[in-house]
Amino acid sequence: MKPITYEPIGTIYTPFQDTHDMPIQAKGGKGVKGTIAIKPSFAEGLMDIGGFSHIILIYHLHRSKKYSLTVKPFLDDAVHGVFATRAPRRPNPIGISVVRLRKVEGRVLHIEDVDMVNGTPLLDIKPYIPDIDAFQTKRTGWLSGKKTKGFRKAKSDRRFQS
Repeated sequence: MKPITYEPIGTIYTPFQDTHDMPIQAKGGKGVKGTIAIKPSFAEGLMDIGGFSHIILIYHLHRSKKYSLTVKPFLDDAVHGVFATRAPRRPNPIGISVVRLRKVEGRVLHIEDVDMVNGTPLLDIKPYIPDIDAFQTKRTGWLSGKKTKGFRKAKSDRRFQS
């Protein structure tokens, strides 16, 4: 199979200059504001995006250089397979976050509830649609019985830095 390459459509700007001590999920970034600058060549694709209160950001975890197939994730002391976690060190370092879209000014999106480092390359945007994207689940794997509300308060540490 040939390698797959993507061209970033823009850049995400946040107050987090370092991956250490930032939120580990978007709910942990509640109230934290950021912006996205879309490249001029992709600006036309923003048509009608302002009608959505939330958007899904798909981005490149550009500070993630190495990966391991087993990791000790945030909020747990046990080792798990990387694909059973949201750890940033992945074979394909792709991140996703659902953020609040505050407003659109030309090709700049003002967002809130950010959990990514400043300067993150944005690969794609999709509208968040609760009837399609929100599921009631019965199983949560190794997180069963754990207080997942801890994601809101947890901050990253240096465990995944190169």
